[in-house]
Amino acid sequence: MGQRRTEVLHAAIELLDEVGLDALTMRLLASRLGVRASALYRHYPSKQALLDAMVAHLVGTGELPEAEWDELLRGAASGLRSVMLAHRDGARLIAGFHDPGPDAVAAFERLITALTEAGVPAAAVAVDTVMAYANGFTVEEQARKTRWPREGRDRAFDDGLALIIAGIRASMV
Repeated sequence: MGQRRTEVLHAAIELLDEVGLDALTMRLLASRLGVRASALYRHYPSKQALLDAMVAHLVGTGELPEAEWDELLRGAASGLRSVMLAHRDGARLIAGFHDPGPDAVAAFERLITALTEAGVPAAAVAVDTVMAYANGFTVEEQARKTRWPREGRDRAFDDGLALIIAGIRASMV
């Protein structure tokens, strides 16, 4: 990735944290960078392409540790939630991606392969369900701007995740 393209990407993430997803515009980003909005389109052909690049950057590639399948799912879901919570409207940003990029797709496929090798039936459905849960929970968490203490939200997230994993485990019998 070119240096200027990377600079635009990082500025967009900083702006997301400052103003939120709804106020993040190409015009505002261009103003922040001291250029015309049309200059940004040399690096990203559309706002959606920029948003997708932001998702790909935030999600990263993530190598899988040596762990049991259920710990891999817990780690993936908790890691995704942490990334989303680290950024204003992070869950909405990630929920709205169109093209997650090859690195994110490869990471998703590695997780599916690990679960398949562990004997999890419908591993793709299991991974998709857990990721959808993590995203949905976090969208709600960020939208409500709850005063509920973080440890309570963490416990609720973990309890819901445990229910899903118990259901997956039950399908393995």
